[in-house]
Amino acid sequence: MRFDVLTLFPEIFSGYLSQSLLKLAIDRGLVRVDLHNIRDWARSKHRNVDDRPFGGGPGMVLKPEPVVECVEAVQSQRDAEQPPGRLILLTPQGRRFDQRVAEELAQSDRLLLLCGRYEGFDQRVMDLLSPEEVSVGDFVLNGGEVAAMTIVDAVVRLLPGVLGDENSSIEDSFSRGNRLLEHAQYTRPREYRGLAVPDVLLNGNHPDIAEWRRQDSLRRTRDRRQDLLDSPAEEGSHEPPDADSK
Repeated sequence: MRFDVLTLFPEIFSGYLSQSLLKLAIDRGLVRVDLHNIRDWARSKHRNVDDRPFGGGPGMVLKPEPVVECVEAVQSQRDAEQPPGRLILLTPQGRRFDQRVAEELAQSDRLLLLCGRYEGFDQRVMDLLSPEEVSVGDFVLNGGEVAAMTIVDAVVRLLPGVLGDENSSIEDSFSRGNRLLEHAQYTRPREYRGLAVPDVLLNGNHPDIAEWRRQDSLRRTRDRRQDLLDSPAEEGSHEPPDADSK
């Protein structure tokens, strides 16, 4: 899968791309991440990409020319028979990013992630490019770079061959329509500072273990995210266990 990140600060990604599972996926050819500096398409001598907003107001706004021309140039970097890829613009005003959206995006061959800065983009960027606007939450970041990393991270781990155990992503909270939070996990030592691993996880009885995990997931969801249990089940979702089961 190919990611193209369009940003004013490509240096932010250097450490991120060189660590952990993402680096392994890149090294194995499962993932490709290309960085593109929007300033390379600036027309002015000083490579200015922003200007004051018409009508007044605080801050600066990203100009349409460098952004639109950067996107068009990056989209053209493909074979004639290949589609240009899905263009994702990171903005607090966009569609809420969640696990379901990550699973949807993981079906794509190519994603272009457009990172904003300052007070956002000139409206003509959206009018001309018609990007999919996506938000990682109801808060404001200094720029779209961290949001782009979030999307890359969530999508990459869903790609075949990236995780050592393919069941890892299936059992995660929110995965494949799952409306329960993931159960508690334990490892060695069996006891630490007076806290012991539940006996059921040590007896080797897999049906008992599965039931304990199911009930623990339900308890956690009741305590922390009751809204998940109250929301209508989506088609293909994992139904929670009977609330009266013991």
